[in-house]
Amino acid sequence: MKYKKEKEEKPADAKPSEAAETGKLPEELARQKDELFEKLQRVSADYANFQKRVLKQIEDTVSYEKEKIIKSLLPALDNFEHTLQNARSANNIEVVIKGIQIVYEQILDILKSHNVEQIKAVGEKFDPSLHQAVMPRQEADKENNTVLEEFQTGYKLNGKVIRPSKVVVNQLPSEKSEGETDEQQSTDVDIETDSEQ
Repeated sequence: MKYKKEKEEKPADAKPSEAAETGKLPEELARQKDELFEKLQRVSADYANFQKRVLKQIEDTVSYEKEKIIKSLLPALDNFEHTLQNARSANNIEVVIKGIQIVYEQILDILKSHNVEQIKAVGEKFDPSLHQAVMPRQEADKENNTVLEEFQTGYKLNGKVIRPSKVVVNQLPSEKSEGETDEQQSTDVDIETDSEQ
């Protein structure tokens, strides 16, 4: 009989523990939810701080680069100032021109140190990605679509054109085939004016 009672008591004992575990489940889920919410808040705050730090770093880098460029130009500016001061007392215009030439070359060297290079134009084949044709001219002794003159020097920064050269391009008249009219004949170079830009 004792054996039977023990058996009967065990299932009775199991029922309250299952009920206790079932009661703990919502509490455990609520605790996990609170932990996850706190983690999400921390991650969100960390991300917001990261964004602010990145913006500050970008501003600092840009400011540093500007300062570096300006400092590199100051010696050329100083030399230009000396040239202007000496120009008033110079007896010979050649001395002034030589001073200006030195400052010009110094500025070009500074630009080269910042990966800025001049675009070659005169004598080169017209390239619309490097040159902007401002007017055509005909010179029979030069090859067609050759740059004859440069109005404004073009520049590249790290290989990318930041300003195309404004040029005069040799445009020789092409021979018309039979039946072709002036309107049907196409030109090789598009001429752009400053008003179009």
